[in-house]
Amino acid sequence: MAVTVRFGSFVVDSGSRQLSHTVNGVVHLTPKAFDLLVLLIGESPRVVRKAELHERLWPDTFVSDATLVGLIKELRRALDDRETSPPLIRTAHGVGYAFAAEVHTVVQGRPSPTSRWIVAGARRIPLAQGENLIGRDPLLTVSLDSTGVSRRHARIVVGPDDAWLEDLGSKNGTMIDDQPVTQAVKLRDGDRIAVGPIVIVFRASASGMSTETVSHTVGNR
Repeated sequence: MAVTVRFGSFVVDSGSRQLSHTVNGVVHLTPKAFDLLVLLIGESPRVVRKAELHERLWPDTFVSDATLVGLIKELRRALDDRETSPPLIRTAHGVGYAFAAEVHTVVQGRPSPTSRWIVAGARRIPLAQGENLIGRDPLLTVSLDSTGVSRRHARIVVGPDDAWLEDLGSKNGTMIDDQPVTQAVKLRDGDRIAVGPIVIVFRASASGMSTETVSHTVGNR
């Protein structure tokens, strides 16, 4: 079953075998490095011993420790996992490695018991499980036709039990209930989200989408 995992500014989609960054787009990884990343995330926060990594990544094949170390270096470069920051991949010296970041997992195809949608003026826009992009691009889930809205402005990631809002480095910023969004924020039913000069409303209900309409605008910042 395909699984999408979000941590920080990154999203890992096991179905499409793709690592992406919310601002920079798709991040290239070699196939084996991607396998290692998915393995470490799946076992997080456990330290996976080197012997187990070798067995699961290269069954019935001998490879040196240098090959594993090379894959770890590739992941750290791709994830911009600098030594000066709290590490995403932790080294347990002489033992193995662990994925240390907080992750949010969405199992694709699992129905959510709660309907979630956006009210934008007279429109009611349903949100799907996983990533829902917001911006000026007409192909996005929530398309807002305003010059004050960036092409890819923000996103809402819907999980089985919750939904999170993130700004994607937009020019005019994203606010929730008059507070700037500087990191992922958990959404609640009725939250007013200012996407640049446009205000939209997040709704969540176990009984499905209502027929309400809401229209709000705010001035340019």
